[in-house]
Amino acid sequence: TIPPFFEQPDAVRPYFARLREFRDTLVSEGTDPAMLRELSMGMSHDFDVAVREGATIVRLGTAIFGKRA
Repeated sequence: TIPPFFEQPDAVRPYFARLREFRDTLVSEGTDPAMLRELSMGMSHDFDVAVREGATIVRLGTAIFGKRA
């Protein structure tokens, strides 16, 4: 998931938490956990919040390559 951009990265926490909760609900209702192993959420600006909320995949292009021209 890619939440709205906020200057303060912690403001996206509810979006990441909701996705994790949704995944957990699906698993508790019988979806095979192997089908929902990954949580792709977070980008360079907010990846630390995403990881704290359970992200297993983050996009770090700007952190690695810098801002686009």
